[in-house]
Amino acid sequence: MTEGLGLRERKKRETRAALSLAAIRLGLQRGWENVSVEDIAEAANVSVRTFRNYFANKAEAVAATHFDRMLRIGEDLCARPAEEPLWEAITNAVLPQFELGQAPPDPDRHAAVWRLLSEPAVQGEALKANAAAQVELAKAIAERTGTDLERELYPKLLAAAVTGAIAAATEHSLRAESPMPIGPVLREAFGQLRAGFPAR
Repeated sequence: MTEGLGLRERKKRETRAALSLAAIRLGLQRGWENVSVEDIAEAANVSVRTFRNYFANKAEAVAATHFDRMLRIGEDLCARPAEEPLWEAITNAVLPQFELGQAPPDPDRHAAVWRLLSEPAVQGEALKANAAAQVELAKAIAERTGTDLERELYPKLLAAAVTGAIAAATEHSLRAESPMPIGPVLREAFGQLRAGFPAR
């Protein structure tokens, strides 16, 4: 959501997103070792200095897409109708951020994405991004549910469950014997969380 942002902030978000998407696109096309910061900056039509203003390295640029997506999920969750049941609101906030994941999967692309995400540098930055995103999501959940982020476990626990479900669904979608779109997997994951993990 960018409606309430000033022009400068919108442009900063757009530049950050362009650099992150360029890093991902080039990583998928060329392989991780064959992409430089210079390549990413050129693909995003900015200078290397501008890249350095946003990211310390190319792995951080890749992980930024996940962090920014989680921020949008938090913003959307807070904006959803107050009368909407919580798990419904969470599902409806998450799924649009993965709308491209509704299409029939391309096995070659899924394999390339998994190779990129498996790079040690990317994994390290993804873990940091996920931890930061979980904090922001917990703030959004606390606001949505009227709970106290500092004194109550609930918003932190729920944020951990949501981010964990997204991570598990992503891996399951990419590594399945027959790759599957992530949208339905996410819906199933949230359905299982809402059911409270009955014994099997």
